[in-house]
Amino acid sequence: MLTSHSLPRIWLICGALAAGSGTVMGALTAHLPDSAFAMGGRAMAHNAMDMQMWHGIALVALGLGMATRPNRLLLAGGTGLLVGMLLFCGGVYYTAFTGQRISHMAPTGGSLIILSWLALAAGWARRA
Repeated sequence: MLTSHSLPRIWLICGALAAGSGTVMGALTAHLPDSAFAMGGRAMAHNAMDMQMWHGIALVALGLGMATRPNRLLLAGGTGLLVGMLLFCGGVYYTAFTGQRISHMAPTGGSLIILSWLALAAGWARRA
């Protein structure tokens, strides 16, 4: 069962997995031949990898810092970062390698990331 106490642990695990797989994506982006990417795909994959790494680190920090007094805004913000990162980076990686877009996946993920950061700011302001 998912509880407010289990979310920080999930963020820690998913953040570590995001950073680890982001490192793999960084190596692939740097070393795969150009033919592995769609036109302009290498730069797109690199940008997705950057977002993945930063948000993976953010999830680890959230998981570590959420031991005391999480409120609903903080819980929603952390969960939104995780889902938004998966949608955004997954959509951009798919486009980078195939040249095809999955309708609204990356924009939805990016919007969710922005809203999640706003929720986190509001949650921390409320907690202080």
